[in-house]
Amino acid sequence: MSEILNSVLVYFQQLPWLELIAMLLSLAYVILVAKGSLWCWPAAFISTGLYTYIFYDVLLLMDSALHVYYLLMAVYGYWQWSKNVSDEKENNAELSIVSWGLNKHINICLSLALVAGALGYVMANFTPASFPYLDTFTTVYAVFATYLVTQKVLENWLYWIVIDFVSIYLYIEKGLIPTTVLFVIFVIVAFYGYVKWLKVYRNTSVNLQASSVY
Repeated sequence: MSEILNSVLVYFQQLPWLELIAMLLSLAYVILVAKGSLWCWPAAFISTGLYTYIFYDVLLLMDSALHVYYLLMAVYGYWQWSKNVSDEKENNAELSIVSWGLNKHINICLSLALVAGALGYVMANFTPASFPYLDTFTTVYAVFATYLVTQKVLENWLYWIVIDFVSIYLYIEKGLIPTTVLFVIFVIVAFYGYVKWLKVYRNTSVNLQASSVY
C-alpha cells in the first residue's frame, strides 16, 4: 500500500504542470462550447497558446501549427458568437445552430483528405515530425471542425469525435498522459455536445415552423 502511495506522490511531483493547466482550460472550453457559452473562447485562447509550445516541444509539428490557428480562431469565434448574443436573448434562443447536408460534408471530407495527404507527404519527407500522416490528418480536419464551431454547425461534434479518437492514440505514443486523459473526456463531451445541440436545433426548427404558420 505504501509503495502505491509513493508511486502516486512521485507521479504528481513529476507532473508537467504546464500541460495540466492547458488540459483543464481545454476541458473548460469544450464544456462551455457544448453549453453555448461565449466564455469558451477566452478559455480556448489561453489553452491553445500553452499547447502551441507543448506540441512543438515533442515534435508534433502539425499539432503545434494547428494551435496557432486555434489562437486566431478563438478571437474570431468570440467575435462571431458575440455578434448574435443580443439577438438570441431577444428571441429567447439558446443557440443559432445550423445543419449542413450529408452530400456537402462528404464532398468537403474528400477535399480535406486530398489536402491532408499532400501535406502529410511533405511532413514525412522534409521535416522531423512524428506520425506525419496521422498528425496532419487530425490537424487538417480539426481546422475545418473549428470553423464549424464558430459557425455553430451541428455536425462539428461528429468531426471532433473521430479526431479525438485518433488523437488519443497519438498522445499515448508521445507520452502526453494528461492530454490523453483530456481527449478521452473530449470524446464524452463531444457526444454530449452533439445531443444537446441537436435538441436545440430541433426545438428551434419547430418554433420557426410554428411561427411561420401564424
